Amino acid sequence: MEAAGLYTIAAKYKVQALAILTISDSLVSKKEISSKDRENTFKSMMDIALHTF
Repeated sequence: MEAAGLYTIAAKYKVQALAILTISDSLVSKKEISSKDRENTFKSMMDIALHTF
């Protein structure tokens, strides 16, 4: 939902936008990640993404 809003505003102002999406839990295998692990691993993912640009 947030990505849709981001892209809508970017289109309105004719600028580029990028959304980085992650998946934390699986509906198929029922695997879940704890909130602590999610916080730590997603922070690492964000750091990598930000340093890529």
